Order: sequence, then C-alpha cells, then structure tokens
Amino acid sequence: MAISFSRTAEGDIVQDHHLIASVLGEALPYIDFLKGKTLVIKLGGSTLEHQKSVLQDIIWLRALGAYPVLVHGGGPYINEWLTRMNIPTHFEKGLRVTDAATLEIVRMVLLGQVNQGLVLMASQLGGKAIGLCGTDGGMVHAHIADASLGFVGEIDSIDPTPIEAVIKEGYIPIIAPLGEDTGGTCLNINADLVAAHIAGSMNAEKLIFLSNVTGICQRDGTLIQQLREQDARRLIDEGVIRGGMIPKVTACLDALAAVPRVHIVDGREQHVLLRELFTDKGAGTMILRS
Repeated sequence: MAISFSRTAEGDIVQDHHLIASVLGEALPYIDFLKGKTLVIKLGGSTLEHQKSVLQDIIWLRALGAYPVLVHGGGPYINEWLTRMNIPTHFEKGLRVTDAATLEIVRMVLLGQVNQGLVLMASQLGGKAIGLCGTDGGMVHAHIADASLGFVGEIDSIDPTPIEAVIKEGYIPIIAPLGEDTGGTCLNINADLVAAHIAGSMNAEKLIFLSNVTGICQRDGTLIQQLREQDARRLIDEGVIRGGMIPKVTACLDALAAVPRVHIVDGREQHVLLRELFTDKGAGTMILRS
C-alpha cells in the first residue's frame, strides 16, 4: 500500500500515522507466523513479464525471516522459440507434447533464458538467488507415464536436499521444472506439479500459484476467496473449473496432503504476494484441507 506525504509551510513532513499503524498492525501477526516457514511460489510463464514485482516481494519475504522457494514456468517463451524453429506446438489435457526437438527448446529456454534471467534480476534487486533445475542432484525423479506425450514426466519422488542446502546458505532457490528418469533422460514436467511436489517434500506452510487469473471464480466470474478441498473437486466435476485451470487446481489438491494451505493469485498485480500473505482479505483464492 502506498503512503503519501505532503510538506507544510514550516517544512515538516506530514504523514498518515493512522494508516501506517493500521498496515503494520494487520501485517505483523502474519509476519511473525511466517518466520522460519517454507513458502513455495510458482511463477507461471504467462506472468513472467511481471517478474520484477514478484522477485522484490520474495526478497522481502526472505528478509522478514521466511524461506521462499520459487518454481517458474516459461510457456510463452517456449512457444515463441518453437515458432522460430518451425516446430509445431501441441497440447493434450493441458500438457505440452514434447518430442526430442521440442525438449531441446524447452531446456534451452527454461535454463538459459528464464532461470538465469530471474537469478540476475534478483541480484539487481539486492537479493541472493541460485538457479537450479530438477535434474540437479537428482532432485526430481520421474518417468514417462504416457508415450503419446513424448518426454513428459510424471513425478515419482523429490529429493529436497539441494534446495535445503541453498536455503541454509542464505540464498533463494529458483527452480526450473525439469526432471530425470532412472536412465538419466531429461523430462519436461508441468511446473505446477513440480511446485506442488516440492512443497510436499519440504512440508511447506504454503504453496502459492501466481497465474494470469485472479483465482477460482464462480460461473458468473465472482472470485471465491476461500474454499475447502471437497468444494474444489465439486467445481471440477460441475465444469466450473475447466481447461488449463484443471491441472493447476489438481496440483493444489495433491499438495494439500502435505501443505495446509494453497493459494492461487494474479501474478500480474503489483506486490500481490504481500497482499495475499500479509492482509486479512488477501488477493486471490485460498484452498484449505477438508
């Protein structure tokens, strides 16, 4: 929240002390609660253009004593490079069909462009970040579940040791959603699922999805600020949650086995993480265990 200042004739700065007290009074209990807690944040490819605000919030969260872990996508950038290389793009059930040529582009974009770009920007903002991907240290173990999707992985297990080591040294982990099978083959994995499984493996306090939607909405577009697990499943069955939101909400529901609260918020909003985490009203949808 912005606080405006004005100068009196005597040159004194006048500020709204009541507003400052109100903001701090509302935020402090949440700040105290999140100290020492792990927060897994998934930055969707569709909201990467707003990464500066997201990274600033994450750096502040780390400074306030929380342990944020950022998992990112990169869909729009991957699509752009596939078009440049005249490689067709196909999706099935919200997942990218990934042949060998597509996998090379996915790896190039996620690691060489998006991941390193986020790490560099975090440094420019005064933060300390280290880029990782799921193949580092055998972090994400997966297998090909559906041959028709190509090199798309379904997660078997997560070894959070590399992430914990980075956090212990005072850095913010920024993770690209790749994994490997038992034979060492690199696999493309849906970033929502990677974030959900990492959150579960680390017993995170919260899993937050930053997307290009305000949250889960009713048929009339009204935002649902809070709902229980069983209500989310009902909305999927009724077709209220559909299309690309299904994998996202399914990932949320899977994560609830180990994470108490999962959030979906609009990553295009400035400092939306602070609004969602440090205000009573929040900014998007919070899903709770049944």
